[in-house]
Amino acid sequence: MEKVEETLMCDAPNDLKQEEHVVGNLKYGILGILFGIVFVKAEIISWFRIQEMFRLQSFHMYGVIGSAIAVAMLSVWLIKRFRLKTLAGEDVVFHPKSFRPGQIYGGLLFGLGWALTGACPGPLFAQIGTGYGVVIVTLLSAIAGTWVYGFFRDKLP
Repeated sequence: MEKVEETLMCDAPNDLKQEEHVVGNLKYGILGILFGIVFVKAEIISWFRIQEMFRLQSFHMYGVIGSAIAVAMLSVWLIKRFRLKTLAGEDVVFHPKSFRPGQIYGGLLFGLGWALTGACPGPLFAQIGTGYGVVIVTLLSAIAGTWVYGFFRDKLP
């Protein structure tokens, strides 16, 4: 029997020319753990803080999100301005993105899920790590939603 390979085009291609090794992946794991600790200490994973944001009762989460956007904008500007390279010495390439109307529906659905569950994909793992086991249901639902989206992607607006 012949094995048929299916090529999928990613919206965010990985331009790395060198393969990552176990040590490379380990550094990302450590960075992820540190990122989770920052999430916990900044109360970003707090269901209460997330509810405050969606009820327009506190500036806390808007301040965090706004700060992240400002840092990201400055970082991208610096990378482009000084043509900075990766740690492996490779060029950083920014690919243009096209707008699709389905992004509006997806954003609304994402926001609704975020408001109902008190979690978005980033804090999910930190919430589970801090002992909120019920969040595993949210994680499994997010994974299932991703699979469903992948299956119906070509048929959606």
